[in-house]
Amino acid sequence: MLKQVTDSGIELMGGDGQRVRIATGDIRTQRGSGLSLMPEGLQAGLSLQEFTDLIEYLVSLKQPVNALTSHRGMPETIPQLTRPITLRPFLSDELRVPPASANAAGNVQLGLVWFGQVPGFAQRFLAMHQAGKIWLIEKHESGDRTSVFADFTPEVFSARGPNGLLGLAFHPLFRENRKYYLKHQVFEDGKIATVLVEREFAPDFKRDSDRPSRRLLKIVSVAEHHNGGCIAFGPDGFLYLGMGDYAPNFDPQGYGQDLRLLSGKMLRIDVDRHDEGLPYGIPADNPFRGRSDVRPEIWAYGLREPWRFSFDPVTGNLWVADLGQERGDEINIVRRGENHGWNVYEGFELFSNQHRKEGAVYVPPIFASWRKHGSALMGGHVYRGDKHSSFHGVYVFGDHQSKRIWGLTQENRLLKTVRQLATSPQSITSFATDEKGGLYVVGYQGMIYQLDFSSATFDERVEDSAARAAIAPHANESTKNKNEP
Repeated sequence: MLKQVTDSGIELMGGDGQRVRIATGDIRTQRGSGLSLMPEGLQAGLSLQEFTDLIEYLVSLKQPVNALTSHRGMPETIPQLTRPITLRPFLSDELRVPPASANAAGNVQLGLVWFGQVPGFAQRFLAMHQAGKIWLIEKHESGDRTSVFADFTPEVFSARGPNGLLGLAFHPLFRENRKYYLKHQVFEDGKIATVLVEREFAPDFKRDSDRPSRRLLKIVSVAEHHNGGCIAFGPDGFLYLGMGDYAPNFDPQGYGQDLRLLSGKMLRIDVDRHDEGLPYGIPADNPFRGRSDVRPEIWAYGLREPWRFSFDPVTGNLWVADLGQERGDEINIVRRGENHGWNVYEGFELFSNQHRKEGAVYVPPIFASWRKHGSALMGGHVYRGDKHSSFHGVYVFGDHQSKRIWGLTQENRLLKTVRQLATSPQSITSFATDEKGGLYVVGYQGMIYQLDFSSATFDERVEDSAARAAIAPHANESTKNKNEP
């Protein structure tokens, strides 16, 4: 396992726990392995009693119930709605992309990771497969039609880990200039890197133009994961890009706190102009513009793996789901120049003092999950469809592994209410919204579902005394020391 990476070399740890340091000058090539640290069939060498003992031991290591169970932003239980919302298949048949496929290493499954409406076309959508294909979906009364919009498989690196074709964004003036943007991984010069490219639709708006990509940004990987997955244009017309810490687990070098690096940051650039030496511009109000010791693209920092984010079209709030290390994941509203804590904080808890700085302000999340809730929060959208719905203004999100879908409300970035809304039939990779405010959930195995809120009610009442007790002690929490989330 890769434990440390510095300019002078790397540090590896074997199964025996021993660490080995290798100087950079002694490394001819470097590549990751597709083999899991938990290989299949591990239980075959254990007797029934040994296996039972192992399970009992693992149960004893469960996340301890401590004082944070009463933190208003980290509830131990999430009540379910009396009547769940309905998930309706968006397609008349499962999207044949195929829904999942083996990667180049042959041992990792790749699936559907993004879906969205083509701006200005009410019945035209794109669905993106991690391996590199984008599919055009056209809705017709006679039946749904799917066709290949573009195939970037030869350009996209998806051989191992959470790599591949991950994010897509349409230019704000898309109907005039037909421009759209992709975020994906490449393998160049013996290293994995995340790239941001600009492409163009064909004049019929039904396929890619096949013109060469214009590369805007390249960020070289260190640990081959935590590369983020989302890009989106904000209401200000600038392109936002979420980057993970691109580091070994626990971020030992503190990339999330290092303002000289783009890793572990929310970036913001102007794709419509370029500054000297750059294929893009730095917006004039970016918080660190003009500082020689900070990358000017940085909008906010202290993030570990911001896989999905979105903007509330009414308030303009930037909602980010950040995947945690071991205690849980978190939901943030991210603002200009803020430090969201990683790896000093994880959720509401202190994680490490190694890269903590005196006087630094670490902004706490709105909500943090427990691992019993799931293993990977998938950021969603604030519902702005039916204005008369009790769900209007509710932030809807979910979890990849547990498939649960939740909704929350907040006030001044303090959690008010969180409820379980439904369970997805497939593992969740993304949420989407259309121009009317309708919400969709993307299933990794290839199905897309539209969320129907019409038969349910988002009940903000506190059901029991335990829940009331969890909130009451923290009613004045906004007045606490900002350095103590």
